[in-house]
Amino acid sequence: MSVKFKSLVGAAVLALASSGLQAAEAVKNVVLVHGAFVDASIWNGVSERLLDKGYTVRAVQLPLTSLDDDVAATEAVLERMAGPVLLVGYSWGGVPATVAGTDPDVKGLVYFAAVTPEPGQSLGAMLEPYNEIAMPGAVELELDESRQQYWLKPEGLHNALSHDAPSSTARLMGTAQKPTAAQIFTDIPDRAAWQSKPSWYVIATEDRIFPVPLQHALAKSIGATTVEWPTGHAAILSRPGSAAALIDAAALSLSSEEGHVKKP
Repeated sequence: MSVKFKSLVGAAVLALASSGLQAAEAVKNVVLVHGAFVDASIWNGVSERLLDKGYTVRAVQLPLTSLDDDVAATEAVLERMAGPVLLVGYSWGGVPATVAGTDPDVKGLVYFAAVTPEPGQSLGAMLEPYNEIAMPGAVELELDESRQQYWLKPEGLHNALSHDAPSSTARLMGTAQKPTAAQIFTDIPDRAAWQSKPSWYVIATEDRIFPVPLQHALAKSIGATTVEWPTGHAAILSRPGSAAALIDAAALSLSSEEGHVKKP
């Protein structure tokens, strides 16, 4: 990790950890929600570090068959957690996290280069204004018309999704690729947890698949505490230690609920 990146992460963690106003018991449950085309194993590096810190961690296995199915899978995991939860969404996983995060046990949300829609806003509608942006590593989607599922070409996955992660890691992730239903681009969420709960957003400034200007717009629109990392789209894969440290700081800051009431 470069000195510059270490300083960026350190500053972000200090800012998050110092944002609590009162000392209280920290949130010790973390639920992680992965993105499209991958499975929960993308969180392994982050999960291991959070477990070592004493957190109870669960990584949701999304079916990626529809928004409703992904929300149901996330809710099923949340129901098995005892006590307050910090919910973390990466990429597409930000959508089911945003909806399922309205569960009263969820005290806050952390997003990594994630989709954070407003109620009634589909992913396709969100991406449309940015369709003209040339993405240097944009992957080719292959549509299985009979099943209405998209696949990514494995050979392009490393460059597009995680060019700053070890190629061996990306190669293994490609072997476990999950198809993603075409309808996720048109499914519409009916609620958004960030409207009433504190949130954090990590913008991946070297993202090659999800427009960085859109990430900036989303982080601003939800009123998130925002940090920028010079990483590819899957910072949770390339910088698991930094991601775990930020999640830890966010959980600690939620120890003061009085200091984290979402402003209208």
